[in-house]
Formats: sequence, C-alpha cells, structure tokens
Amino acid sequence: MYRRRHALLYVSMLTFAIVGCSRSEASPAPNLPAGEAWLTQKQFTEGMFTIVPAGEEEIGTQISTSGRVAFDDLHVSHVFSPVTGRVLSIQAKLGDMAKKGDALATIDSPDVGVASAELDKAHADLVAAEHEFRRQKDLHEAGAGAEKDLEAAQDNFLKAKAESERAQQKARLLRSGSIDRVSQSYVLRALIDGEVVARNINPGMEVQGQYSGGTSLELFTIGELDRLWVVADVFEMDLGRVRSGQKVIVHVISYPDRAFEGTVDWVSGTLDPATRTAKARCTIPNPDRLLKPEMYASISIAVEGRKALAVPKPAILRLGDQTVVFVHLGKSPDGRERFERRPVRVSEEEGGELVPIARGLEKGDRVVVDGALVLSEML
Repeated sequence: MYRRRHALLYVSMLTFAIVGCSRSEASPAPNLPAGEAWLTQKQFTEGMFTIVPAGEEEIGTQISTSGRVAFDDLHVSHVFSPVTGRVLSIQAKLGDMAKKGDALATIDSPDVGVASAELDKAHADLVAAEHEFRRQKDLHEAGAGAEKDLEAAQDNFLKAKAESERAQQKARLLRSGSIDRVSQSYVLRALIDGEVVARNINPGMEVQGQYSGGTSLELFTIGELDRLWVVADVFEMDLGRVRSGQKVIVHVISYPDRAFEGTVDWVSGTLDPATRTAKARCTIPNPDRLLKPEMYASISIAVEGRKALAVPKPAILRLGDQTVVFVHLGKSPDGRERFERRPVRVSEEEGGELVPIARGLEKGDRVVVDGALVLSEML
C-alpha cells in the first residue's frame, strides 16, 4: 500500500512538473491541432515515456473463472455403520493416517447377534429341508410316496435355500468390519488408505445402521489429500475453447501468493440451466496439503488464443464516456514530440495483459504505454 501511494504521488508530481514546464518553459503554439499535445525534448526525456507499436498479438490465451476444491471421488471414503448400536470406543483420531483395514471404532450392536442367529437358523433349515426333499424323492421313485408330498418338500427346500442365501448376503455385508458373536460388538474398519479428515461420533453415541431402514449418519470421512480436484464453472460462451489436457493455474484466498498448477481432465456434457455454466474438472497435485476440500478457488485455464491487433492494458485510458489511447506522431516542424489523443473501441471480452483493439488504431501505430496519464492532463 505504501509503494502504491508513493507511486501515485510520484506520478502526480511528475504531471505537475511537466505541465508546469509546458506552460512556463515553452508555451505551446496557439494553433495546435485539437486533441494533440506537443512536448519539448526535455519534457519528453524527463517524462520517461514508454512507446510501443501496435501489432498483431495472440490474445485470449486464458479463461478466468471460479470453482471449488473437492476430493478425488476415487480416493475418498464416506464411512457409515452397517449395524445399529452404541459406540463403545473410537480408535481413529482426526488427522490420523489410516491404512485399509485399520480399526476406526467399535460398536456394541444386537444386529451382530441377530445376523449370526439368522445365518445359523437358515443353514439348519436348509439342511432339514434338503433331507426331507431327498427322502420324499426316494419314496416317490420307489412308488411309496405321493407326488404332492414330493412337490411340497421341493418347495420347502427352495424356500430354505433362498433364505439361507439371504442370511449369508446379510452376513457378508457385515464382513467389511470384524464381528464378535460373543460380545455382539462390531469393529468398523477403513476401506481405503487416507487421512481421517472428519469424525462425527463420540463414545456412548447411538448410531443407526445402513440396513435397518432408518437414516444413517456418516461416521468418518477418509480421504487422500495428495491429489485433489478443482471443479470449475465454465460459462457457455467459453465452453467451446475448453477441453481435456489443458493446463490450469489455481489460486485460493488462504495462499494469495501461491499458484497451484494442474490439468483439465474432464468437461461436463451438460449445462446448469440456472447458471448457464458447465463443470470442468481439474486434477491438482497437492503434495504440501495446503489445498483443502470445499475451498473457493480462482481458476485460469490456458486455451488456444487468436491473433488480433492489441496494445498493453496500461495504454488504455477511460476519459468520461470515451476510451482513448495516445499515439506518438513523431516530431513537429519546430522539433517537438507530437502526441495525439485517439478514441478507440476495445474488446472487453478478452482478459490478460493485452487489450484487443476493434477500431481506432492501425498496425504499426506507436502507442504510449507509460506516461499516457501525463499527456491527458496536458489537454
């Protein structure tokens, strides 16, 4: 802030000095063309003007937008309890690095005993039904049994088999953790490697199981932070220029001086009807783990530019309702440096350090970049 105030003070003093010199040292000729400023060689040298020729430049090489940081959904696990019960203990703390299979929490649940009992009963019923079916089949083949008895035995056997498979499937759903049939405790385990970034349970808390019909609470979130996604909102007008493989630079509020580089790896095939934007997913390496999911991000996507007549942004001045530049016309008949204030029309759609000129300049025109404000004060 101090440097900015110092620079503005310097420009103001320089403007005052040059304008003062122009009025005292060498008064301008009374018949100067309208919109022109003539400077002596001393004024021109002391003003430290920077002049560049307008030329064909590649513009529109960056698309700026916003978005948010998110987990790579292949490297994040939202852990729920498959059983209803009470939390006995918690083994994983926030910030811990968990390996696949590590214990996260232990839950005392009657569902464990019920599932075990159902499985044992279903197995016993299946064995009994199979024996009865074979006995009735043998009797029928020997001509000593009725066909209806064989059909009933077969139906009971098929029902018992289906019930056994259902009980086995339910028990299989619980095998992602560890079951203790005696204590009826269930150990919740990590399904992937990653950091414990969220925990929503405490010892003694009652939790709802996923398969009990109620609303189940997410107990842990385990994610990998070494590589994240940044999901950008691309406006409809820019969508045709964005594709997979393009480089991106991401900035976040927490680290304003740090640029995070990545690559576009997917562009949505649909638009949000409310915002008229499409999602572009960018993969960002995050080895220092500075980026966090749900951070707001400013995103710059490198795209293919186009050639257009352009000048540096500092050359453009807004004077009232006019947009102007100052063009160096060379020397006047009396040896002064001539500058002309020229209205231009610029393309506001393009960002970056170069501003495309739609009308008002020709290729090769020498445009004032540094010092244009000084010249505007002289007219």
